[in-house]
Amino acid sequence: MPSAQEQAEAQRQLELRQQRQLAMSDTRRAHVLDAARRVFAARGVEGASIREIAREAGYTAGALYSYFDSKEAICAALVAESLDRLQAEVQAARAPKGQPAKALVAKAQAWFGFYAQNPRDLDLGFLLVNGLSPELDRALNERLLQALGPCEQAFEDMGLSPDAAARENAALFAQGMGLLLLQHTGRIRLFGQAAPALFAQYVDRLVERFDPAIASGAVKQRDLFAE
Repeated sequence: MPSAQEQAEAQRQLELRQQRQLAMSDTRRAHVLDAARRVFAARGVEGASIREIAREAGYTAGALYSYFDSKEAICAALVAESLDRLQAEVQAARAPKGQPAKALVAKAQAWFGFYAQNPRDLDLGFLLVNGLSPELDRALNERLLQALGPCEQAFEDMGLSPDAAARENAALFAQGMGLLLLQHTGRIRLFGQAAPALFAQYVDRLVERFDPAIASGAVKQRDLFAE
């Protein structure tokens, strides 16, 4: 019979092997997702196939199914990864405590800036979810709402009711997405405008409407069009 020390060492070696296998699986899974991004960018979501993704990743289609059971699962994983990075960006945006107007500006600029700098993530948000199952769609939508939650909380902290805060947050997101699409497609040039400046102006107007200090004139409003 092996001694207690030998049994403990055998258990430790087993755990190390499992950790290495898990790390290798995570690395290969990330490699497949990178390949899927390239294929989707080149052929679109509808035009891409599991076989093409596998070829781009250097795997057989059968091997790919060890990591994802369908193209839908790959799409969902890409969107989830994108939303995780979005949420991290919003959480990293700091504002002074007790100043919800500044929090709104910081958090809104964070998610807008994320999509402005990562147009492929914008594509993921609009294109990939269309073909997902209702269950996956609901789960991913919940993650998006969590990322946008700090803006909604800022509205509430400025005195809006939960229902009103939710409406304003939805309008803010719609405004930002519209401007991002105009920028992404180049249509913004038709108006001779810049999407980031228009979004900043929209957020400033929200602050003017809802921040009590600004509404009362206690804080001087800055001239958006001053040189």
